[in-house]
Amino acid sequence: MIQDKINNIEDTVHPHQDLKHIISEYLINLGVSEAVAQYLNMIVLVIGLLLIIFIVDIVIRKLLIGAFTQFAKKSKTNFDDFLISNKVPRNIAHIIPFLIALKFAPNVFADFYNFEIIIEKGLKVFAIVLALWVVRSLLNTLKDYLKTLPRFRDKPIDSYIQVFMIFAWLGGIMSAIAIITGIPFFKFLTGLGAISAVIILVFKDTILGFVASIQVSINDMVRIGDWITFEKYGADGDVTEITLATVKVQNFDKTITTIPTYALISDSFKNWRGMTSSEGRRIKRALNIKQDSIKCLSEVEIESLKNIELLKTYLETRQADISDFNNSNNVNKEIPINGRNLTNIGVFRKYIQTYIENHSAINKDMTIMVRQLAPTPHGLPIEIYAFSSDKRWVNYEYILADIFDHILASVPYFGLEIFELPTSFSNS
Repeated sequence: MIQDKINNIEDTVHPHQDLKHIISEYLINLGVSEAVAQYLNMIVLVIGLLLIIFIVDIVIRKLLIGAFTQFAKKSKTNFDDFLISNKVPRNIAHIIPFLIALKFAPNVFADFYNFEIIIEKGLKVFAIVLALWVVRSLLNTLKDYLKTLPRFRDKPIDSYIQVFMIFAWLGGIMSAIAIITGIPFFKFLTGLGAISAVIILVFKDTILGFVASIQVSINDMVRIGDWITFEKYGADGDVTEITLATVKVQNFDKTITTIPTYALISDSFKNWRGMTSSEGRRIKRALNIKQDSIKCLSEVEIESLKNIELLKTYLETRQADISDFNNSNNVNKEIPINGRNLTNIGVFRKYIQTYIENHSAINKDMTIMVRQLAPTPHGLPIEIYAFSSDKRWVNYEYILADIFDHILASVPYFGLEIFELPTSFSNS
């Protein structure tokens, strides 16, 4: 029974042994020297193996890509579509030809031990590269798929994948070097301590970007889609991509600005996310009133201003209160500054406040304020502080212009003037 099994093994082994030497034996029988016959035998087997690998690779690749394509057409999810676009089936198809090469390469180079060792090491290195290709294509597929989900759309997924792939490539490179040199992997790792300073110097930007991307993510400083303003780099627009090394910003003029990721934690920038997520966009702008146009209002002027509908009730109430106070205190009104008075700047400020409060584009639930700032050499600033309900840039600018068009046009009705530099001074 045992002898039968041995015979069966010999029957399967000897034909295989003869097969890998069949060409060399044939050439030797023709009178070719044994050394030449072995080289020719190896060359023919290499060509034959490469042809088999090439044909198998094409067939497997077409079958896998076809199967994935058919499945993607019937599937409701777009994950399989991303698998195809990121060449996952193509990379997986290389595995079977690689296994064929790994299986038959020792037979092809059986008569050349040194070649066999080199090819074996080369195939092991290729196995590492192929594994990294497959992992990278799978991670890119996962990245593209997650970006289609609302809760992951604004997350810096690119940075996470790049960090993982950096470690994967470093591990792959070290493994390849260990295979080529014949040094055990863990012994090779211990030797890296001697050149750690060089590694840190070479990968300084990568390390800074890695640390910065972690801090940006943990502190939620920037998300994809955020509007940021970074004056140092001339960036003013929406963040389109966050990677380990760079942050891409599409400016409002459609140009692209690239910012180093570590600059987000080392320099100051403005993120407008708070505005976009709030209930309104802030309006904060002042106009300068010429100070020598400010005065107390006479009774005739007050009666004239009562024709302005937004001021009529206010003026009647304030006029009655002021008259009662002045009469009860026997104030001499021959001099206008005695007692209590209405001023054109005060009434104008009240008019702006009432106008803003009644404007349809202003959010009434947020701060509305018209304030007087400290006088300057360029006049007395009257600042409007409010929030527009519409936060879209174009609409916001239209609302802002509409408000100040009206306010600037109303200034002369109060006997006031807008401050402007003299022509001779501005031209000098």
